[in-house]
Amino acid sequence: MSHQQTLRDLIDSREATVGVIGLGYVGLPLADALHEGGLRVVGFDVDERKVEMLAGGRSYLKHLGAAMSERLAASQRFEPTSDFARLDEADAVLVCVPTPLGPHQEPDLSYVVASARSIARSGRAGQLVVLESTTFPGTTRGVFLSTLQEESPDPKRELFVAFSPEREDPGSKSYVTRSIPKLVGGIDEASTELAARLYRTSFEEVVEVGSAEVAEAAKILENVFRSVNIALVNELKLILSAMDIDVWEVIEAAATKPFGFMKFLPGPGLGGHCIPIDPFYLAWRARECGQPTRFIELAGEINSRMPAHVVDRVSEALNTDGKALKDARVLVIGLAYKADVDDSRESPAAEILEILEGRGAAVSYHDPHVPRFPRMRRHQSTLESRELDAAALEQSDCVVIVTDHEAVDWPQVGRCAPLIVDTRNVMAGIEGVEARVLKA
Repeated sequence: MSHQQTLRDLIDSREATVGVIGLGYVGLPLADALHEGGLRVVGFDVDERKVEMLAGGRSYLKHLGAAMSERLAASQRFEPTSDFARLDEADAVLVCVPTPLGPHQEPDLSYVVASARSIARSGRAGQLVVLESTTFPGTTRGVFLSTLQEESPDPKRELFVAFSPEREDPGSKSYVTRSIPKLVGGIDEASTELAARLYRTSFEEVVEVGSAEVAEAAKILENVFRSVNIALVNELKLILSAMDIDVWEVIEAAATKPFGFMKFLPGPGLGGHCIPIDPFYLAWRARECGQPTRFIELAGEINSRMPAHVVDRVSEALNTDGKALKDARVLVIGLAYKADVDDSRESPAAEILEILEGRGAAVSYHDPHVPRFPRMRRHQSTLESRELDAAALEQSDCVVIVTDHEAVDWPQVGRCAPLIVDTRNVMAGIEGVEARVLKA
């Protein structure tokens, strides 16, 4: 029997074992979805702490809650491990590792390459291997597959290789992993067919595309689209503010049009591992092809200016009260990049804190999901989240709202803070606000 037919039979009978490399914000919910689809899942991660916590039924990702970890730990069909030699147990291996930027804003594929090497050295013939990490078009075939072949003891062994972009929206109440349509594109028809067959065990909708490159480009398009449109409303925020017009009210008004308009909201800057990073992957690849990316790069410039704009608004607000930014007590609410998650990667709050501190302000922050300032790619601090009580608010010269967590007592913030710079339009929906509020 061919490897392809063997895999079909294993998947259809739910007897396939799936390895998931990387048990973070993408890999863990994916592993859970596959497990819920009836498959046996072995989760691989280099972080022993994560492995130990998962084995003990404890969660290290707050937005996922304890129920998922407890369910997986109690199951005979899930096992976390840091032993990558066990990759030969898997009939399919899904790779969910970071794709960060290097020091010169160039793609850093070291985690992808390391994963491919592990699969090549410890895997076996007939496996389905799917890359889920966001990257530039051509990575799956030109980097991932090449590494699988070059590092293998048998470069000619048969493998089925595909790309299926992760589309997680951490903290979302509208979508769960299995409800988000799954794009699949392989290096050949057999790879596409097998990857789609696997994902159909656990996802409500699977969409096959013509190649791995199409799937890679689709994911990049999704994120570039968001980056560019956020840049547009951020620029409109600056323009309309100069005209003394509320951009949030304008956007809500425009959103009443039932066609031809999609609502995007301004903010303090981009955050997370996808939107601030992925456009640079496409820009880098475009330069290799001799193509400019002026629109994408301009969007990046606008979005990257937002943290400094927020600090300027803080300074203006303080000056109106007869105070200087230097030595002012500024409390930032929110270190996570979006509401109700503990992920602070690329968060604009980190840059806002850094700029404030650089300009002489006495800074502190509160985030119910991020108890201490984590290690970041570009920012370091020893700050820890402070308690958000009436005294902390009253003693601050200015409170800056960066992340609109539901767990924050916003009415208390509105009552007790003397001055608020609001980057999320939170205070617009709060009654009894006594603070002076400036939008930024």
